[in-house]
Order: sequence, then C-alpha cells, then structure tokens
Amino acid sequence: MDYCLDRTLNIPLGIQLRGLIEYGITFGALQAGEKLPSVREMAEMVGVAPMTVAQVYRELKDAELIYSKPGSGNFISDAGRLPQHSQENVLRLHGMADQFIEHARMMGMSVIDMTTLIQTRINLHPRHVKHKLIMVGNFLSSTQDYAMLINQVLDDLVTVEATTVAILRENDISRDLAKNADMILTFAHRRREVMELLPGKQVVSISFIPSEETRRALASVNPLSHIVVVSIFPEFTLLMKAGVERFASHVQSITVINLDDPNLPELLTEADVLVYATGAESLSAQMAPEKICFEYRHIPDSGEIQRVIRPLLQHSMTPCHDTPNRGSYENQ
Repeated sequence: MDYCLDRTLNIPLGIQLRGLIEYGITFGALQAGEKLPSVREMAEMVGVAPMTVAQVYRELKDAELIYSKPGSGNFISDAGRLPQHSQENVLRLHGMADQFIEHARMMGMSVIDMTTLIQTRINLHPRHVKHKLIMVGNFLSSTQDYAMLINQVLDDLVTVEATTVAILRENDISRDLAKNADMILTFAHRRREVMELLPGKQVVSISFIPSEETRRALASVNPLSHIVVVSIFPEFTLLMKAGVERFASHVQSITVINLDDPNLPELLTEADVLVYATGAESLSAQMAPEKICFEYRHIPDSGEIQRVIRPLLQHSMTPCHDTPNRGSYENQ
C-alpha cells in the first residue's frame, strides 16, 4: 500500500495517516498480519515527525486495529480473531466438561456411556435454527444493504439485521436487541466503539470493497470531464480520492473536498461529474439535470465473509435464545 499524504488538503497530516491505515484495513488494502513500516520508516516515507507516526500507531493500537510484537514491529490485527471474552468462554466450557466427566464417573458411567449421552443430547437440539447477526454501520440505509448482501452470502446459516452506531448509542431497546445476537459485524475502525456499546458481545470487523456499479461508473466517465469527489469523513478523504483515481485513471481533472467545506457549492457548479460518499446523497439535488452524479459505494467483501465469518459461525456454540426476541430494528 502506498502511504502518500496530500499537503493541499486542509486536514492535519496525522489524521490523514491514521485515516489511510484505517481505510486500508476496512477496505482491504491492508491484510491481517501485514507488517507496517517502522515509526522511523513511516516518518521518512510520508514526511512527518516520528512522534506523529508514534501517536498514530498508539491510537490504532488502542482501537485494536494493529498490534505490536516486541522486536518485530507493528502488524495489522486479524479481523477474524476471537475476542478475549470468547477465549474465556471456551475455557469455562472446558471446566464444565471436566465437571460432567467427574460426575459421570462417580455414577459409574463408562466412556462409551458418556459419549452416547452427549451425542443423544446433541441430536435432540434443533439444527435448523439460524444464527442471528447484526451489522453495525454509519448510515441505516446503506447498512441495510450490507446486511442483505451478507444474508445472501450466508443464507444457510444466518439472519442479518442492520443498525448504526448512533442508534445503539441513543436507543436502549436497540442495544437490548443487539445483546441477543450471536455475532456483531462492523467496520474495522468502529469495532472498538461498538465493543464499548455492547460489552461481552463478539464483535468482528469485516472488509469492504468498491461495488461493481461504482467501478463501472468511474470507468465510463468522459476523459475530459471534471470530477468533484465529496467525502464526509476528513480522515478518509485522501483514500477516497485515490480510489476514484484508480478506477477513473483516464480522467485528469479530479478535485476532492469535504462535505462541510465552505467552497463546496462553488465547486459543484464547476463539476461535470459528482462522486459523493455514502451518506451525502442529498448533494445530487444541487446538480443540474445534465450533470452525472453517483455514489462511491462500498459493499462487504463476500470472499472474506466466506473465509472468516462462515468458519466462526460453523465452529461457534448454539445460537443465542436466552431471551425472547422483542422485535427488530425495522421497528426502532
């Protein structure tokens, strides 16, 4: 991955660097286990002070997006790694199994008797019950689309509902519903926040890729057009620009700007093509009818869903049914 900061943007370089790495993790440019440049190497590559890089790395570690190996460096965390609480649950289960074996022996049961009993009990449990997953995103409409796609990929294993970080933060009922889920999915850079909102739940981050519709739309832009790219989150502005340049490499005139920039209205009047971030759909109403407008849409990486989420579900315990399902997010 190229680490290039844009000094023409009105965004602090440290925030740009953190956004580059967060975006790279979330959208697949940086893979689990990949080593990051050292603090000194990164500082030289992007032209900032080593203390700036060190601060960015600390923030990423606090968010559990990267981890350190003493003497080896910093690495991208594994999105599919089981959280510590899940490992503790497995150890607790081992203790319960040991107690069962001890009691069974005291009753005079043989190993064959124990095995038969366990197999019988397993067969009595319904196997058709699907796991309940919740996708936590930034905007409800797009998150519902993500949930639908994940449901299609894992249709035989799950039902997937959608919510947002804001809804979880503000709505007690939504948090209660989420606590009944078997697994929570979210963006890598929102995982720590979601874990704080839902303590004790298994929260797994998944990667996203540009949708096929977005790639096709960018590839079909007239080479002489002027593209204006509008981002919502300042830390992701630089990577959004890089994505547009990648799929519209034949276009020379590309300007990137943040949604709250006071110069945005003027730039929109000069644009032939508007490419807006998810959540900024209202901008299209400000464009003339003959102008081209489309969303830079990301979708969950179905390949990673199959590689990471499916095995986690297949090897997990029985789906949660501790409390009745009092509704769905559609009603919140």
